[in-house]
Amino acid sequence: MTATPITFRNYVEDILDALNTTPDRPALKHEGRTVTAGELRALVFRMARALRRLGIGRGQTVTLLSGNLPEVIAARYAANLLGCTVNHLYNKLSAESQAAIIEDVETRALIVDPRWADRAVEVSAQAPVKHVLTLGPAPLGEDLLELAAAESAEPLPGEARPDDFCTIRHTGGTTGHPKGICTTFGQIASHRIWPKDYPRRQLLCTTVAHAGGMFADTTLHSGGFVVLQEDFDPAQVLAAVERERITDLFLLPPLLYRLMDHPDAATTDTSSLRSLTYGGCQASPARLADAIRRFGPVLVQFYGQSEVGGISMLLHDQHDLARPELLRTAGRILPDVEVEIRDESGRVLPHGELGEICVRSPHVMNGYWKQPGLTAEVLRDGWLHTGDVGRLDDEGFLTVVDRLKDMIIVVGGHVYTSELEDLLNSHPDVTQSAVFGVRDADRMEQVHAVVVPRPGAEVDEAGLRALVRESRGAMYEPARLTFAEALPLTEAGKPDKNRLRAEAERAAA
Repeated sequence: MTATPITFRNYVEDILDALNTTPDRPALKHEGRTVTAGELRALVFRMARALRRLGIGRGQTVTLLSGNLPEVIAARYAANLLGCTVNHLYNKLSAESQAAIIEDVETRALIVDPRWADRAVEVSAQAPVKHVLTLGPAPLGEDLLELAAAESAEPLPGEARPDDFCTIRHTGGTTGHPKGICTTFGQIASHRIWPKDYPRRQLLCTTVAHAGGMFADTTLHSGGFVVLQEDFDPAQVLAAVERERITDLFLLPPLLYRLMDHPDAATTDTSSLRSLTYGGCQASPARLADAIRRFGPVLVQFYGQSEVGGISMLLHDQHDLARPELLRTAGRILPDVEVEIRDESGRVLPHGELGEICVRSPHVMNGYWKQPGLTAEVLRDGWLHTGDVGRLDDEGFLTVVDRLKDMIIVVGGHVYTSELEDLLNSHPDVTQSAVFGVRDADRMEQVHAVVVPRPGAEVDEAGLRALVRESRGAMYEPARLTFAEALPLTEAGKPDKNRLRAEAERAAA
C-alpha cells in the first residue's frame, strides 16, 4: 500500500519560506549584532539536523531556559520543525518550580542560554534530562551551535502532524501553580496573521517566552525586522524606538504606564510607531487616555488568554478620547471567535448583564497537560470557561470586569477589583494601583489597595477614601490602603497580586 503523503505545513515552514524571499535583509538584532534572514533560516535547518542526530524528534519535549537571544528563536523553530513540543520556561521562576516543570513535561532536551548556565546546573540536578544543550560555550552539556555548524543548511521538511502538540505553555502563575496549556500544530497554523500595510519593525522588550515571542513570529512571517532587548527598561525602549524607527511594540499595561511616565518620553521621537499593542491584564481607562495623548492614535488592545488565544480587539480608531466609555472595553470579538456571557448555572445572559465570559473558537487549547480534571472544569461542550467576569453591549463591545478568582466577596455584595482600580487610577496624582482581597482572622475577605503616586506627588489617603465612598459606596472602600513607589510584577509583566497578598497577610499577622 502506498503511504499517503504528508501535506500539512506547520507555522515554522511558512516563516522559513518568508525568510528565504529576501535572505540578505536584516531579520533579528540583539545588542548591536544583526542576523540576516538567510542566516536565521540556515541556522534553523542546521540546528534541526543536529537535534535529529541526537535522536530528538517528533512527539518529544524540548524545554528552553533562556533570555532573548536570536539563537533561542532559531532553537524553537528547529525543534518545532522536527515535530517536537516546545516548553519555554520563565527564567525568573524559582529553580524548584523550573525543575518541577521540566520533569512534568517529560523533557528530552534542555536547551540553555549560556548566561543561565548556573541555573541550568541547579535545575538539571533536581530534574535530570537526557540531553542538556547550550547555545554557546558553557560549563555543562554540549554546545548546540557547535553541533549545528557541522550540519547542512539545506532545507528540511517539517515532520509535525496537525494533532501533535506544538507548545506546552505555562501560565504565569498569578492565580496559583502554573498550568501547562497544550496547543497543537494545527491550532497554531490556523491563527490569523494580521496583515500590515507597512514594513514591520518590532521591538521585543518582554520575555520571548510570553506573547512577545508570538508577535516576533508574525513580524518575521511578514518579512519584517525584530529588535531584541533582554528586559524592559523604559529609557532603553524609548531610545530603541527612535534609533531603530520601531513601528510595532507590545507591552503589558503596567509597562505602558512606565514608558509614558518616563521623563524621556516627552523628548523622544516616537513618530515611527504604528501599532502599540497592549494586553495581558486589565488596563486603566484614565491611563489609556494619557497614553493616547502621549503617543497618538496608535494603541491597540488585544484581549485573550493562553488557553484560547485571541478573543477581542479594541482598534486604533476605537481609542477615541471623544468616546471615553470605549476605553473601558476590550473591543469587539475577533472573527472565528464566539463569545457568550453565562451565569453560574450555564444560562446565556442577555447583553448588558454580568457573567462569566465563555469562548468557542478553533484556537481553544486541547487541555491542561496531565490535568484531565481541571481540563473538564474549563472545557465543557466545546466552550472554554475563561474565569473572567464581563458583559457584552448592544454594539458588540466586550467589557472585562474582573477575574472570578480576584472578585472580592464582602458583606453586602461583590467588589470588582478592576472597577476600584479604574477609580483610583482616575485620580490625577495616581499612576497605578492594585486591588486584592485578604482574609481576616474570621476568614472574611477585606479589600486591600496598593497605590502608586505620581513622582513628587503627595496623595492624601483620606481624599482617596472619600473619592471611593462618593463614587462607589462604602462597600468599595479599602480596609487597608497603602502606597508604594512601584508594583511588583510577574515575569510576564502583570501586577503580582499573589506577592502583594502575601505581604499584606504577613503585615496583618
